Amino acid sequence: MSLRGGDPAEIGGYPLEERLGSGGMGTVFLARTSSGRPVAIKLIHQQFAGDDEFRIRFRQEVAAARRVSGAFTAAVVDAAPEADQPWMATTYIEGPTLAQRITDEGPLNGAELRRLAIGLAEALRDIHRVGVVHRDLKPSNVVLSAEGPRVIDFGISRAVDQQTLTMTGRVIGTPPFMSPEQLQAPRGVGPRSDVFSLGTLLVYAATGHGPFDADSPYITAYQVVHEEPSLGAVPDALRAVVEPCLDKDPERRPSVDELLVLLRDLPSDLGVPPPAAGRGPDPRHASPSTTS
Repeated sequence: MSLRGGDPAEIGGYPLEERLGSGGMGTVFLARTSSGRPVAIKLIHQQFAGDDEFRIRFRQEVAAARRVSGAFTAAVVDAAPEADQPWMATTYIEGPTLAQRITDEGPLNGAELRRLAIGLAEALRDIHRVGVVHRDLKPSNVVLSAEGPRVIDFGISRAVDQQTLTMTGRVIGTPPFMSPEQLQAPRGVGPRSDVFSLGTLLVYAATGHGPFDADSPYITAYQVVHEEPSLGAVPDALRAVVEPCLDKDPERRPSVDELLVLLRDLPSDLGVPPPAAGRGPDPRHASPSTTS
């Protein structure tokens, strides 16, 4: 979308081309480096610039994102967490978010679903390998690029060896994709919290809704902590993998490495319904040349 009247023309010497989106904490712009490389710049809203607690969180986000470098994440190009209005530039990943893809086209299946599952697990492996817990793995933080899924936004991540910071009086996260321990004791969250979130994300990708899916975020949070996940619509092969990820006890969940072994054994036709017996091809789709 085009730049708006109040948007800056450049940030940190990077000319802005368009506005990619805006959320509660900041606005993301498409910009270019001097060599013409596209980057996504996250500019924090002015009202948070004077909030010391928020600045600490943003510095943690930048530090976490810089520690992670892998094929399935967006690399940090530049950042100025101490600027009057803090910002961070990352590699621009072109493609829809998983949330946009499901809204526009419905659930994934087959090779696309399998590719997503393996790519996200590999992203978590890269993230955890450098001692970072993402803590906000959700559909809007996954971009479906031509090269595979990319995990973005380390806004509430933390290093395992770092004291957890939470906003006073609030649990930070998105309840349908949070782990029970993240809702109950966020200071004790470890890597297997991300495994739980990955399980919820794969259920969402396969069915169009999460395993804990109430109208109220408070009811959803209760379901996450106290109720069993709704997995009836999940393909059997995938269900066998995600069910242990959604165990309430993090110690009983698989590690990311264990999960990758299971995911790589999934069939390529994952979730594709078999053809109905006794039916020939639909004449409307008999010739590829007649379809768009």
